[in-house]
Amino acid sequence: MSPKPLRVLTPRSILPALAVMLVLAAGAAAHANKPVPFGDRVAGPGDAEATPVNSQSLSAADLDLKVGPGLEAFHRQSGEQAWSYRREGATALYLSMAGENAIVVWDDGLITSVRPGDHEVRWHRAVPGLADWLRGDGEPGADKRTEEQRKELAQERAAAALHTVPRGASAWVAVVTPNLTMGLRDADGDLRYNSKPPGNCVYDPLRTVGTEYAVLVPRSCTNSAGLAVSGGISGYRLDSSGWQLNTGPAASIKALDGSRVLITDGPIVPARVFDTKAAAPEAACGSPTVPFAAVRPQGGCTDPAADAPAADNPVPDAPAGDQGLSAQPQAQQPQQ
Repeated sequence: MSPKPLRVLTPRSILPALAVMLVLAAGAAAHANKPVPFGDRVAGPGDAEATPVNSQSLSAADLDLKVGPGLEAFHRQSGEQAWSYRREGATALYLSMAGENAIVVWDDGLITSVRPGDHEVRWHRAVPGLADWLRGDGEPGADKRTEEQRKELAQERAAAALHTVPRGASAWVAVVTPNLTMGLRDADGDLRYNSKPPGNCVYDPLRTVGTEYAVLVPRSCTNSAGLAVSGGISGYRLDSSGWQLNTGPAASIKALDGSRVLITDGPIVPARVFDTKAAAPEAACGSPTVPFAAVRPQGGCTDPAADAPAADNPVPDAPAGDQGLSAQPQAQQPQQ
């Protein structure tokens, strides 16, 4: 037996032990109250925790999905709420479907993918600069906007920023801001590309157009004096390399069908059609390149000499559906 007497625990000697216990207790309490990552909360009717749903018994077709303040799902037949998906401190602004999955833009710059059938939040992806652009802080006149105007601006820009592409190798998502565009694979939210515009240029989300195969992003550029100069259009796909088209500073893009777009580049340059499935321009009627073109004019071209009516024997106008493509391409119905 040790000759040393038993140590008496004094208040001074107890303090370090109590401090350790308090730290451990505080840590345990903090862990217990730790918020769900990204502030996610999925609830059923009456704010009760949503119960798991068999994905085989319910699909996006069975639900009406709406945004604000989160993603709200309602049974299509009964109109009753099925579940709601909210994020603490964030507001859902815009929704677009990528196949069976709902892609949501939030006002804090986060993009999320939700599978409606079992209300599973599949992935999250933060987009640098998106929240700032959605708010529009610091822009001319920003301090004079009303709260309602700020809300409308954020919703308009969220719709312009998000594009879902259902075809190709797999469904994917493009997010466009003035200073960055990103491509995300919907299967897992994996970042497949990110692209910044060249110096003195910005992307224009409000002029961006998506098809079933690609997303076309116009860019505006200025010179050292701040004057608008020739811009361009960047085309993005996930299953093949993208492309660059040179344009004037204010070219517009209009979708004609699921793959083709009409690019209008001012009063001097003729309008042209670009096929995003073939990733090639469509040859114009009358062009000597038609026999060798990667994309022939849809609907064929009419021979003006053959269709010209005799002066003394006029013929009635042909129905719109029988007219061929001429100098100004006509919109085609989406192919099934």
